Amino acid sequence: MPVLEEELYLEESVRRVLAQDYPGEWELILAIGPSKDRTQEIAERLAAADERITLVANPSGYTPNALNAALAVARHEYVVRVDAHGFLPPRYVERVVALLDETGAANVGGLMRVEGDSPFGDAVAAAMTSPLGIGGASFHTGGEAGPALTVYLGSFRRSVLEAVGGFDEHYRRAQDWELNYRIRKSGGVVWFDPDLAVTYRPRRDFKALARQFFGSGQWRRQIVEEYPDTASVRYLAPPTATALVLGGTVLGLIGVVGAARGNKPVALGRLGFLAPGGYAAAVLAGSAVVGQQQGLSARARVLLPPVVATMHLAWGWGFLRGIDKSLRR
Repeated sequence: MPVLEEELYLEESVRRVLAQDYPGEWELILAIGPSKDRTQEIAERLAAADERITLVANPSGYTPNALNAALAVARHEYVVRVDAHGFLPPRYVERVVALLDETGAANVGGLMRVEGDSPFGDAVAAAMTSPLGIGGASFHTGGEAGPALTVYLGSFRRSVLEAVGGFDEHYRRAQDWELNYRIRKSGGVVWFDPDLAVTYRPRRDFKALARQFFGSGQWRRQIVEEYPDTASVRYLAPPTATALVLGGTVLGLIGVVGAARGNKPVALGRLGFLAPGGYAAAVLAGSAVVGQQQGLSARARVLLPPVVATMHLAWGWGFLRGIDKSLRR
């Protein structure tokens, strides 16, 4: 379990792991990053209370480094990834181990069941489980059990992780997707099972949500640059929409200035507002449908359109900008 500034959910997440009814020996390894909240204190208290918990340091604070640090001290054949803001359902560990044996897959995982604990969280949950907000990936929106490009979290045979070199620490985001790409290229199968639904708590405000999706867009751009065959309409749609919205807005503002100065050719630039206007109309209409389908509260329905737009445009801007040159390879 990678852990960084998770005082809000860490104890509950660990409790769900400790409650697993797995018929064999197991351990929980918490890889702790340099947190500014009470995360370290909570982790130490939990470890002192249960000998199955091991703490390892993750000085960088980055997720792939945490996962590799935990893997380095893990003692068992099966490796199950969990999150500090995710809650495992009962018998999850038993089920993923059985699936690894039944399917022969290199990695098995399931659905990210996003559940908010506030109107904002409910709006984010609706967006993250709908094609409108997040696209059609099965681990977000569901689907049939079977081979997939990637899954939420993931459970592995230790030998598979060692064979492909573990998590690539270059990827501060999207390391799961990148690992699964290498697994599939090596001939392994990534297996999705919708019954493996793990509760996930989303970000709690617009700033945190924008930061999350901006970073995801940046690192998805890096994956596309390193693995061009992974480019798809799903990943290129947000940066395209972002570019059209930004370009249309700039053109429209130029048109307003031209109209004020009586320059009719320049004034035609006001037509650029059709791009952001059309995007806003599409988001509003789509959000109305999703809000009704998911039975959101009135407050959550009001928040859903700006939540969807934040996810789209932050992800798209992150993709267009890319990671800093110093981080590229």
